Amino acid sequence: MVRRRIRARGIVQGVGFRPFVYRIAREHGLAGWVANSPAGVTVEVEGDAASVGRFLDSFRREAPALAQIDEMAVEDLAAAGDTEFVIRESGGADAEFVLVPPDIATCAECRGDFTDPANRRYLYPFTNCTNCGPRYTIIEDIPYDRPFTTMSVFPMCAECQREYEDPGDRRFHAQPNACPVCGPRLDVPLEEVRGLLRAGQIIAIKGLGGFHLACNAEDDAAVRRLRERKRRSDKPFALMAWDLAEVERVCLVSEDERAVLTGARRPIVILDRRPGTGISEAVAPGNNTIGVMLPYTPLHHLLFGDGLNILVMTSGNISEEPIVSRNEEAPARLGGIADAYLTHNRGIRTRVDDSVVRVYAGRERVIRRSRGFAPLAIDLGMPVRQVLAVGAELKNTFCLTKDHYAIPSQHIGDLENFETLEFFEETLEHMRRFFRVEPVAVAHDLHPGYLSTRIAQGMSGIPRVGVQHHHAHIAACMAENHLREKVIGVAFDGTGYGTDGQVWGGEFLVCDFAGFERRGHFRYVPMAGGDQAIREPWRMALAWLRETFGGAVPELPFLAAIPERRRAVVEAMLAGGVQIVATSSCGRLFDAVAAMLGLRLETNFEGQAAIELEAVAAPGVHEPYPFEVDGAAIDLRPVIARIAGELRQGVPGPVIAARFHETIAAIAVEVCGRIRAADRLERVCLSGGTFQNRRLAERCLDSLVCHGFEVYLHAQVPPNDGGISLGQAVIASNAA
Repeated sequence: MVRRRIRARGIVQGVGFRPFVYRIAREHGLAGWVANSPAGVTVEVEGDAASVGRFLDSFRREAPALAQIDEMAVEDLAAAGDTEFVIRESGGADAEFVLVPPDIATCAECRGDFTDPANRRYLYPFTNCTNCGPRYTIIEDIPYDRPFTTMSVFPMCAECQREYEDPGDRRFHAQPNACPVCGPRLDVPLEEVRGLLRAGQIIAIKGLGGFHLACNAEDDAAVRRLRERKRRSDKPFALMAWDLAEVERVCLVSEDERAVLTGARRPIVILDRRPGTGISEAVAPGNNTIGVMLPYTPLHHLLFGDGLNILVMTSGNISEEPIVSRNEEAPARLGGIADAYLTHNRGIRTRVDDSVVRVYAGRERVIRRSRGFAPLAIDLGMPVRQVLAVGAELKNTFCLTKDHYAIPSQHIGDLENFETLEFFEETLEHMRRFFRVEPVAVAHDLHPGYLSTRIAQGMSGIPRVGVQHHHAHIAACMAENHLREKVIGVAFDGTGYGTDGQVWGGEFLVCDFAGFERRGHFRYVPMAGGDQAIREPWRMALAWLRETFGGAVPELPFLAAIPERRRAVVEAMLAGGVQIVATSSCGRLFDAVAAMLGLRLETNFEGQAAIELEAVAAPGVHEPYPFEVDGAAIDLRPVIARIAGELRQGVPGPVIAARFHETIAAIAVEVCGRIRAADRLERVCLSGGTFQNRRLAERCLDSLVCHGFEVYLHAQVPPNDGGISLGQAVIASNAA
């Protein structure tokens, strides 16, 4: 007889791991026990050597689909004489940490339960099992057991308790297990809510990680009313469709996109929309893409029917504030938007918004990392010190590191108000306790005005590490792709504070985690009025035209739409260098070209002009404009001159937009080629918010690969500022 102790770390709690171990131990005739611990799962098995060997083989090969074993240690023990295999109560907290699972979309078996009139969970909106349901949003502390979740206030009835204790039941040790007799309940019948939605009402619906604001997506008046009340003039709304067939009715869906839509995470997927589908144009004004998700809780599944096939399902908040998560705060914060409320009495411990992804270059690419992803850890493949990175100002996330993991937070949002700061602080406290992290350093952006920087500076007794914005972008791409040696970094985004005090954003770096050299950048141009130039792209267009033509700016059609007085003020600012900030930003260049084409003179949300420029770009156009490289500076004045000339000649805007995209890809190839010749570097990392643009990312990738480069993109964290904290963390860990 032999006895072995197995310690497994990774995603091994909340995914049916203990029932799995129990089953295979019994199959192989072994005695012993299994228990959760704050470090993962611990198992002791006893039996003959051959059976123990077969058990270990099954342990490695047959783990549950949602499990992830990152570490597994096996040690010999003296036989103890156990005669049966049991699941023990979980061990107490210690200095170790466990990887907390994310929330998981409703499985097919549970959907079968609540749609079967003969099942005791028929129409029950909180049905779940070991393979699906809430996780991160309900966990109070680890180990992940019911007493440490918001389900602790719902004692299981005898039937649910029987399922929970039966190793042959798929609800064996399912911590959120519940039924209509003993579990959470809605406060309003779903039939009534469906009736209100059909009547054009806006409903605030409490879901998994917070409230949504919902209305019928085919009711134009309701959608426009929601947009007006939410103070969201143009930014697209997300949709939730009844099923995949409904998604395919309104959007073009590839095989890869289909797999992401129906997977366990159920994110919002940005898809190309079909014209003339009956969806209100107010869902995504002026946009040829739309974000769609499928139902991911029983409540969502049960909302549909009776003529409701597709709903607007947007975050339950006032623009720029965190998503509402508590019943008592909903009337105060959503009262001016919602006509009615659908709430329930299951608590949300951690608010989590929906994730957003885009599929390109053969992979799912995260744009907003939240539900279904958070708080999944990223295995860095190298040891790191315990660090807190506080991220950037916009699309904020923070990141913790420990052992060889980076643990990014869910999407926090733009750090521009007190409510978002509170969300940041409550989530940080929660995650530090979960993962038992005591940071030895705090990393932050160099921008002195960022609230995240001020948060870091307010932490006493801990070393602070300032990290340049674009270095962090490239380091994040390196980290998730397990790159440690120097790379060529192409960082294209909107705004990032440079080491020279200027606004960077069109950067070519040679870097590793220890440091960076700036080898190339777009030529500086003035931003008249600073951030006002972001909100009014025509200012950037005027600046580029003045840089290109001097005082003899050609009278292009878009200029006629600008009031003479406003234009004169900006002309004076540019001429006199008053209220001017110099920028090398790629994002601001996209803004300028979008304005020149008359697409967008004023923006209502970040990236709007660039999104519309991508949307109109004609397919099949691959000829770039000429540009010049003068030392480190990339001069795009020849590009602006050619665009101005083509506009006067009547060349269609979609052709110009396409050629502009090709030009940026050609610049990437040219400058990376020069750096390769000087430094013999073959690896290129593409990062920054501009690479959310699918056309640009794919053209840069294809062109660079064709020229012999190894090219790396983001997948696990966003290329935008939502990924900054990961880069800050690995840089600070290297420096700590």
